[in-house]
Amino acid sequence: MSDLETFRAETRAWLEENCPPEIRKPVESEKDICWGGKQWTFVSEAQKTWLERMAARGWTVPSWPKEYGGGGLSKEEAKILKEEMRELGARSPLDSFGIWMLGPALLKYGSHEQKLKFLPPIARGEIRWAQGYSEPNAGSDLASLATKAVDQGDHFIVNGQKIWTSYADECDWIFALVRTGPMEPKHDGISFVLIDMEQPGVTTKPIKLISGKSPFCETFFDDARAEKENLVGELNRGWDVAKYLLTHEREMIASGGSGLFDARPLGQHAAQTMGVEDGMLVDPVLRADLTRCDIDGLAFMCAIERYKDEAKAGVGMGAKSSVLKYYGAELNKRRLELMMDIGGSEEFEWESPATNEGKIARMWLRTKANSIEGGTTEVQLNIVAKRILEMPGA
Repeated sequence: MSDLETFRAETRAWLEENCPPEIRKPVESEKDICWGGKQWTFVSEAQKTWLERMAARGWTVPSWPKEYGGGGLSKEEAKILKEEMRELGARSPLDSFGIWMLGPALLKYGSHEQKLKFLPPIARGEIRWAQGYSEPNAGSDLASLATKAVDQGDHFIVNGQKIWTSYADECDWIFALVRTGPMEPKHDGISFVLIDMEQPGVTTKPIKLISGKSPFCETFFDDARAEKENLVGELNRGWDVAKYLLTHEREMIASGGSGLFDARPLGQHAAQTMGVEDGMLVDPVLRADLTRCDIDGLAFMCAIERYKDEAKAGVGMGAKSSVLKYYGAELNKRRLELMMDIGGSEEFEWESPATNEGKIARMWLRTKANSIEGGTTEVQLNIVAKRILEMPGA
């Protein structure tokens, strides 16, 4: 056997032995997704055990270096682990903005001390992070942000407001863009700092969405403290860190578009909901739509893998992240619209156990935000036109 074949066999055996049976079932509610952090309450002992076992191997962040809490796996090994988890039906042990966004930024721009301080707790699910980027007057034009951090020697005093800070009311720390220099040129004078949210001067307020849920918050800083040792990268050069992190955020949002990692694929969902005759759905138009969506999802996943391989080879992601973010968002909206079509008018019922309190309808409404968060669709298309297609400006 080759080394990778041996690794696959050993990984499969370990997962079979260590993944609790309850964790091999489809996610039914948001609590089934483990976010970690000091405020997190495990929905079951199995969820806690699964996180602890995977974190002990470094497999919550399999490709991170071992000294920072990761598994030290190669790209090929990490891919095998993902495939074997999917084959077993194993849920992710930990979902985290710290894993998806802050972690990669710290690995590239953070000091060794910052990596040792923050990365292992992220890998173990001990800290939950919020993202402090957008402001009421700095959304698409993010560089116009006004939240200010005043130098006080060994620390900054931060004043200002952030908006659309997902789950901020449940988070322990926030990575934030703050202004430490002049407004002009506006991309200069921005710094990237890590702020403890468990201190006086940091407050949050949920924002209710059309889905009836409230993952987003406003976050306010009133003379909050940010330690100088938690400045990531150079002072006034935070825009470099911000751009790098945004490529990972857009990749994260995009990855939800394929639907290939859903616990129940679209075709299976349709068959169980609508029934079949002679082994197929009766409606030929719906069959075609489902097939088209699945094929587009597969093609999209191939594009993601290609871009990742290029990034590993030293070819920067750059504007390609805008391609992924745009198409992933649109594909995710299409998939949820199809799920609404499959369920028919009954899916609009919000309260009863029959629809799991309107789970699909709420998800469908939530996807509308995919084309706004992480950079609006219009901005992404402008980036693609300018940076990739090299089209002339207006």
